[in-house]
Amino acid sequence: MTLARVVAFDGVDDERIAEMQRNMRDSDPPEGLRPTELIVLHDSDAGKALAIVFFANEEDYRAGDAILSTMPAGDTPGTRTSVAKYDVAIRMAPS
Repeated sequence: MTLARVVAFDGVDDERIAEMQRNMRDSDPPEGLRPTELIVLHDSDAGKALAIVFFANEEDYRAGDAILSTMPAGDTPGTRTSVAKYDVAIRMAPS
């Protein structure tokens, strides 16, 4: 079953999101990090963001969680306020 690591951040402005887009486009993920997908949701008015990282299985999730948990604060969108693990129960895309 697919798993999702959902992280909430405060203090996230538009400039930081643009910087992260550039950095992610121009670099490879950290060694050992094997996500299947990454989604970042941003509420510019509130200065909040959610990062949702999808993993194919428990092993990839555990490795990814260990890597992402030790990520320097300067590499994150803002101040991390929560981290949670979810099973992806339903996923739909228009056909």
